Amino acid sequence: MEKPLTKVLVVDDDPALRQLLADYLNRHHYDTLLAPDSRDLEMRIERYAPDLIVLDRMLPHGDGADACRRLRQQGEDIPVILLTGKDETVDRIIGLEAGADDYLGKPFDPRELLARIEAVLRRKKGASALVKEQAVEFGPFRFDPVLRQLFKGETAIKLTGGEVNLLEALIRNPGKPLSRERLLALARDDDEGERNDRAIDIAVLRLRRAIEDDPKQPRWIQTVWGIGYRFSP
Repeated sequence: MEKPLTKVLVVDDDPALRQLLADYLNRHHYDTLLAPDSRDLEMRIERYAPDLIVLDRMLPHGDGADACRRLRQQGEDIPVILLTGKDETVDRIIGLEAGADDYLGKPFDPRELLARIEAVLRRKKGASALVKEQAVEFGPFRFDPVLRQLFKGETAIKLTGGEVNLLEALIRNPGKPLSRERLLALARDDDEGERNDRAIDIAVLRLRRAIEDDPKQPRWIQTVWGIGYRFSP
């Protein structure tokens, strides 16, 4: 099975620029999603689970820097490259203070945007690798991300690859409600074929049976009605 394409969400009110970037990034093997403004940005993130967001600062119905700041306040760590109309120091500072990972002043060459996207994704991957090397303990359990193994005391608990991915996605986002769509993206396991919402529910049920004293009244993996699930350490 082919590796899924990296998904980039481009948010800009200029339809010509949106299409230009979509065509260019698609040619370079990115799956590009387009939006005209920052309204419903959280919904788009939950639905499409992009790997990176290219976000214009000057948008109708809200400033892009404010939208980025809201995402960070909500605990969302998707990389953001902020597009600014002016390549001035004050705009760069505003963007970085809002939590953007990089910035690019308009007008720009699409090749430079592509280079910045790839650089940000490399930094993100490197930071994630450092975090994932650290074991996570909760109650009597210890999850070792290097071994990809869950232990209870010294006893290893048998889990499928998809269940390990799901557990890691949950424990790496403690206290944060994750939708089924987001969990589908984070827990994707190419060896297990197509997954859907029902597959996530079944995987959660299996995890609960493995780690909960009473799976019907879960302590660790809780249901967030209307959204999905969260890990409660």
